[in-house]
Amino acid sequence: MSLKHDEKYKKIGIKISQYRNKVGLTQEELANKVGISYSYLTQIEAPNVVKKMSLEVLFDIADVLKIDVKNLI
Repeated sequence: MSLKHDEKYKKIGIKISQYRNKVGLTQEELANKVGISYSYLTQIEAPNVVKKMSLEVLFDIADVLKIDVKNLI
């Protein structure tokens, strides 16, 4: 597995967490609205974990947070 983009995935996860908190959603609420598991979202948001995600999941998260996906990248 390539480590080339690990820091980018970590930064995306941190931004997701920041926007989620800004709109007042818990991790469980966001996960349910996106249709992913709570544990998957916690891994995405964890700053010390590299959790890759599909574009579909990234787009769905942005939609639920009501932001443009470019704000997460």
